[in-house]
Amino acid sequence: MARLPRLILPDQPHHVILRGNNRQPIFHSDGDRRQLLETLAEAAKLYLVAIHAYVLMDNHFHLLVTPSDADGLSRMMQSLGRRYVGWFNARHQRSGTLWEGRFRAGLVEGERHLLACMRYIELNPVRSGLCAAPEEWPWSSVTHHLGLARSMLITEHPLYWALGNTPFEREHAYREFISQGVPRAEQVQFTEAVLRGRPLASEDFLRPLVATHAAVVTRRPRGRPRKATAASDQL
Repeated sequence: MARLPRLILPDQPHHVILRGNNRQPIFHSDGDRRQLLETLAEAAKLYLVAIHAYVLMDNHFHLLVTPSDADGLSRMMQSLGRRYVGWFNARHQRSGTLWEGRFRAGLVEGERHLLACMRYIELNPVRSGLCAAPEEWPWSSVTHHLGLARSMLITEHPLYWALGNTPFEREHAYREFISQGVPRAEQVQFTEAVLRGRPLASEDFLRPLVATHAAVVTRRPRGRPRKATAASDQL
């Protein structure tokens, strides 16, 4: 089955995931994680992509980003993948690919889903049983959003700023928000959307895109098409 073309829109948030080949680890040490974040920061600055949230797991990572043009996200991820893999292979005396194919990305309608996507990303270590509270995992942006540490990598989205008039108000509101956890239906929704490259957005948001991106924004039923019945043959 042919893979869907990516729907990347300038100045719109996108949920991104990149996984290790065959679910193998992409980090063997904290030094590896620091290297990826440093490389990501350089690539994001070069290609004008704002990073709103991230989490580094053992065999994959998530990003929530806003590119400034249609090509910026792909160029950033290509640069990150190429440079990190070269560094990782040299450091660990290995060769060959590190990634499970191309990165996955799904457009996120900001007003409806951005903060929930941030929560989904930053609670990943808790869902995976790596920690009891998200701030215990040092390799995510949650400590920045909770005011526990500042990250130069993070560009705070206007919707995060709308949580309060002061940093304290925003941090308190976000802590209350993530303490609610991620409902199961919402978790499935975010996971399936990014892995399939489907936009997570309302019909009103998607309607103007049907003419140019119908293959991505038009949802089709799963499985084989149903066989026509005798009655339908008569229509």
